[in-house]
Amino acid sequence: MERFDVAVIGSGPSGASAAFHLAKKGLKTVLIEKEFLPRYKTCGGGLVYRGRTGLSFDVSSVIDREFYSIDIFFKGTNAPINTQKSKPIISMIMRDSFDHLIVQEAQKYGVTLLQGQKAESISMGEYAVINTSQQALEARFVIAADGALSPVAKMAGWPETRLMCPALEYEIKVSDADFARLSTAVRFDIDATPYGYAWCFPKKDHLSVGVGCFMKNDFKISLKASYQDYLKTLGIHEVLEEQAHGFIIPINARKDGFVKGNVFLIGDAAGFADPVTAEGISNAIFSGCLVAEAIIESDMNLNRAAQLYQSKLAESLLPQLQTAGKLAKIFYKYKTFRDIFLKLFGNKISDIMADVFMGERSYPKDLKASIFRNLKKIIFN
Repeated sequence: MERFDVAVIGSGPSGASAAFHLAKKGLKTVLIEKEFLPRYKTCGGGLVYRGRTGLSFDVSSVIDREFYSIDIFFKGTNAPINTQKSKPIISMIMRDSFDHLIVQEAQKYGVTLLQGQKAESISMGEYAVINTSQQALEARFVIAADGALSPVAKMAGWPETRLMCPALEYEIKVSDADFARLSTAVRFDIDATPYGYAWCFPKKDHLSVGVGCFMKNDFKISLKASYQDYLKTLGIHEVLEEQAHGFIIPINARKDGFVKGNVFLIGDAAGFADPVTAEGISNAIFSGCLVAEAIIESDMNLNRAAQLYQSKLAESLLPQLQTAGKLAKIFYKYKTFRDIFLKLFGNKISDIMADVFMGERSYPKDLKASIFRNLKKIIFN
């Protein structure tokens, strides 16, 4: 039975970036993927700038388009709030080629890639024994990067404590005239579906159009109906080709920690998507870096690595997610208050969110103090 320092299960941005950093420091790392790469991955494919710069290599070869501005529409309004930057706020990617590129970069440093192998069981110990659909192997550390459903987290004993939010994403081809009209800007339409938003992301030769509900609610929402209504909002009367994909986004972090035995959770498996925007790629990459740092700094000590990882999360990512969760509640549930606030300070708030996308600022740890501090600046400046 072959033994590795680290086994990473799942080759998305979190797992592949973790494997990259671990192998770069000389740790014997295996990346286990149930599909064969490149594989289609349901995702809007909007890579925000902080996620792009979170990778230490060039990804321009897999970028379809770059957008230096964003249009944000609110239901019942015709004029968007617009924000612009000198660098691309959002870069459009297809996840098959993007994820595969990160894996290929990791392989340059010696990562072993096992494709078409599903992790079926894990036995904890000094070294975990991982049984895949084809073989058994051992690893000191196991990183669960296997997405929102995360079978590995279930195997390791985590109960479900994340908020699982539904979304539909459609890859569509439209007429040349519609594509020319809609391919010049990234567009978000808040409240196009209850407790959520719709998006229109122009790719190389088609549009990624989606709808999602990003807050817990007490009534059933028809996302398909919201999608059809959104096509009308966009002025699309004929869809030439359409591929529909349903998925879920976990938008709050697990409540009972991120390490059990040999297993460390990252990305969607941990629930690290942004609660306000439901954007998950940048935090997936960031958490992959954090877990790699913790393992490397621990000198292969399992308990020490667990402590380091939890500490790194508590110092950086978790406070931001907690604040973002409070903001999401205000944004999606208290719409009257939100709309008044946006009417007064919409452009400023949009610029602040763009700064978060860019990695130029983070969500504040003390939300109330930050709101009052920024209100004073806005009012008196």
